[in-house]
Amino acid sequence: MKVFKLNIQYITLTLLLIAGVSFAQEKMTKADYQQAIDYTYGNVINQKAFNLKTEVHEFEEGSGIWFLNYDKAGKTYLGVNYKDLRTAPLFDHAKLAESLSKELDKNVEATDLDLSRLERKAESLYFVFDGKPFSWDGDSLKPVDSKNDKARDSWRNRDRSTSTSPDGKWKAFVENHNLFLEDAGSGKRVQLTTDGEPGYDYASSIGWFDIIEGEGTERPPHFDVQWSPDSKYLVTQVVDTRNAEKMYLLDYSIDSLYKPKLLSYYRGSPGDTTMVTYKPVFFDVETKEQLDIDLPKKIHVNSIWLKWMDDEPHKMIASYRSRGYKDQYLKVVDLDAQSISPLYEESVTTSIDNFEFREVEGWQDFVVLSERSGWKQLYLLNKQSGKLKPLTNGEFVVNEIVNIDTKNKLIYYLASGVDKAANPYHQQLYKVSLNGKMTSLTPEPVNHDIQFLEGSAYFADVLSAVDKPSKTLLRSKKTGKIIETLTEADVDALTCEGWQLPEVFSLTGKDGITPIYGAFWRPVNFHATKKYPVIDATYTGPHTQMFPRSFDRALSHQAMANLGFIVVAVDGLGTAARSKAFRNVSYRNMGDNLRDHVNAIRFLGEKYTWVDTDRVGIFGHSAGGYDAAHAVLAFPDFYKVAVASSGDHDFRMEKAWWPEMYMGYPIDERYEQVSNVTMAPNLKGKLLLVHGGIDDNVNPSGTFKLAEALIKADKEFDLLIIPSQRHGYSGSYNSYFQKKRWNYFIKNLLNKEPLWDYNIN
Repeated sequence: MKVFKLNIQYITLTLLLIAGVSFAQEKMTKADYQQAIDYTYGNVINQKAFNLKTEVHEFEEGSGIWFLNYDKAGKTYLGVNYKDLRTAPLFDHAKLAESLSKELDKNVEATDLDLSRLERKAESLYFVFDGKPFSWDGDSLKPVDSKNDKARDSWRNRDRSTSTSPDGKWKAFVENHNLFLEDAGSGKRVQLTTDGEPGYDYASSIGWFDIIEGEGTERPPHFDVQWSPDSKYLVTQVVDTRNAEKMYLLDYSIDSLYKPKLLSYYRGSPGDTTMVTYKPVFFDVETKEQLDIDLPKKIHVNSIWLKWMDDEPHKMIASYRSRGYKDQYLKVVDLDAQSISPLYEESVTTSIDNFEFREVEGWQDFVVLSERSGWKQLYLLNKQSGKLKPLTNGEFVVNEIVNIDTKNKLIYYLASGVDKAANPYHQQLYKVSLNGKMTSLTPEPVNHDIQFLEGSAYFADVLSAVDKPSKTLLRSKKTGKIIETLTEADVDALTCEGWQLPEVFSLTGKDGITPIYGAFWRPVNFHATKKYPVIDATYTGPHTQMFPRSFDRALSHQAMANLGFIVVAVDGLGTAARSKAFRNVSYRNMGDNLRDHVNAIRFLGEKYTWVDTDRVGIFGHSAGGYDAAHAVLAFPDFYKVAVASSGDHDFRMEKAWWPEMYMGYPIDERYEQVSNVTMAPNLKGKLLLVHGGIDDNVNPSGTFKLAEALIKADKEFDLLIIPSQRHGYSGSYNSYFQKKRWNYFIKNLLNKEPLWDYNIN
């Protein structure tokens, strides 16, 4: 019996060991990583995928254009002469490479010429190679003593602490915080202000990334004034930092220091009253008196923009918004009359994000771009009467003014959603006359990225979709007629490896009415018989959108997908590039922005058997970092793994303008309700928080505060601080972060044992 018992014990132990082996995590191999590394941007673009997006350059002398064509052999400089409109090599590449090799005494490859500042003058090309300027006439290469470079150096090194009037008679400068004028002829100085003091500075400003090193140190100096065209008036602002609070950073990354360096910068948070303020001030140069013009004092992140009117040399347009961004004002400032008169006003119940106006020389109207109708549209605003005339009208979005043709009185613009059957994120080029006649110049139902060629009758058009390879065309501004095909994308090498184009999908949003759009990427070795975890590549910031509308983004998430994931990018309700009502869904409600993402991933899971909705991860940066952490806190039973980098985890700690525009002003309880810090006890899954130690855009204090809350809630999480990095991560630090992010999903979502000994580049 004892022998029998021993045998049973032996068998039981053996079975347990076997079971232990069978349940051990499968290990990643270097080959698994290499499949992802091979699809990183630097290893694909112009290596295996060519001409995804071609940049076209116009010669300054107006004879034509030049561009680069890439293929397996290398790159070729091509050009189109406007006289014959035919594509041809810009020069004999072999001949030029041979001449450069001799001149520089080193080997220069004909297929890898790196020329910059290309220009054509007469029969010669001028360019910079290896930091040296040359001319090439087709036969001989000559070094050039570039006067332009000297002019650039002169501009870079000019004195920015003074400003000379247009007539050359006066020089404005600041001394002891006050504004002075100096007679250029006699040298006599006149003090215009006397109340300047430390922290109350005339003719100054606050740079967005002005870093102050140490305690009690002066901020970086700035000097800025505007002269009227006839030198009669001088306009500037007084900057008040006396009651302004700063944000702080500690830089631990300096090798030679064994104590951290204290850094600070002026940046107010939502609702703060202790902020930097700007106040415009106006001076009569002849009388040396300050004018009685009282524009409001504004916080520096939402200040007043002043511009001289083209046809009224003593009048300015003042453009500004109320705090909270519910009201937009345009006012005419008459310096002769010392008066302010209203020209335009727009008010909403949410916030005004998209507003633009342009003055056009010789026109009696400003061109205005506004969402006042609920859709971003073009208007004419009469300078005298303030009467507003719609130029475009409909349920579509004018994305951008591309060009204003003053001679023919035409406005060229990009718009999306005009064709209701098309993808609403795909934009086309249109032109509209001042009587509202609209003409389509790019009718193809795909996305069009436009390069407007100012000195010609043509424009360049990169037409594509994320699932339709690019073509770059030369087209007529008059009719949109295709003149010449310049380049075409070539991804044959990738398709031979099994790569599939991203797939676009659409479903109804969380309102039950509105279509939303997304795209997903599969691994290059995809098999429909397997089940793949899903990773949500998120950014729901209401000022932008994530849908990949063009082919140059077709590979943006392929490397991560190749590790064994389905990667998804979705734009839900509350984001940009659609109607104002579409974006308003997230106003004061950004904590619910991911609900459409959850619905979209579930939609894919119902449609495809290989989408595993029980294993869903998410990553994002900045506002996407907030999303990623928020996902595992607000939807803890759906999202299992998150990597949140540089996240603004509590909007009360953010820079003022962004939350006040999208979460509202004054500050109320909703800020606390959507805070990741407040929701820390909800964490169930795996969370990696990452932040740059000296991030002066999204201060790392928000990540530290979230970490503290998670510790207090006894929640397990991971934290990576990259001491030397700001908001974005560069070089080897970015590679390190990418490895951490890959491995975090591999271990916790793919359930494989990761490796570290590999090079991501």
